[in-house]
Amino acid sequence: MATGKKTPQTRKSASKGKSARVETGPVPPYGDPIHKAIARGDLQEMKRLSKSTRKWLTDVNSALAKLDASIKKAGG
Repeated sequence: MATGKKTPQTRKSASKGKSARVETGPVPPYGDPIHKAIARGDLQEMKRLSKSTRKWLTDVNSALAKLDASIKKAGG
């Protein structure tokens, strides 16, 4: 029985001759639920999904800014 969870992926980087292991977890699939909520026309569902998605985007943008700062600090 599938649980819907994705297995972390591993990627290797060849930058500076070092190998780096990058693990990622599941990413919320907001596109499909957004389109389906619009198609159903359920206003309360659309409002909940909008709020949840905006929170997620804020969190991702914050994390991305920290990542960019770390990359810059590391000389990249």
